[in-house]
Amino acid sequence: MEFRDVMLGRHSVREFSPEPVDRDKISGVIEAARHAPSSQNEQPWRFYVTTGESRSRLGKVISQTTIHLSEYMDVLGPKGYEDAAHWYSELGKAPVLICVASPATEDLLAKLNRHLSVGAAIENLLLAAVDEGLAACNITYSHWVEDEIAALLGIPEDWDVLTVIAVGLPAESPAVAPAGRPDDTVWLD
Repeated sequence: MEFRDVMLGRHSVREFSPEPVDRDKISGVIEAARHAPSSQNEQPWRFYVTTGESRSRLGKVISQTTIHLSEYMDVLGPKGYEDAAHWYSELGKAPVLICVASPATEDLLAKLNRHLSVGAAIENLLLAAVDEGLAACNITYSHWVEDEIAALLGIPEDWDVLTVIAVGLPAESPAVAPAGRPDDTVWLD
């Protein structure tokens, strides 16, 4: 697949086939993530790949996020809340969940640099998933249950859980990526 096609075809998929994903494909997307640029080549990331029973346990922890969604009822509306609660209860049946963690720091510049670096690694992972014929969804609301995730996966106390990414084969294909906003660029001469 051409890179531009991968880039334009990437989008967050929320319904997955329950079919297991070949470990080599997951290793490939993790390898792509490792090649992301990072501030001072720190590579401030660790990937915790869960499948099978560990995926089920992590899914149960993340499903607790629905408790916190009630805070967003006004924003989501009844239908949005229902859709979100359904999504978090099953995580689209994705067979693989990848938790991404980074060393904790109180230094604001170091934290910014680490988060930007991890963001680049996540984008590499998401693009590599498309190239492998996989689908993915970056689950940012996992912060509500960060402590429970860290305990379950054995993440050191001096590391932060930043996100969990659902990965698998898409339930339907081809899926269409939404168009980008045309008003997000300001040109200055």
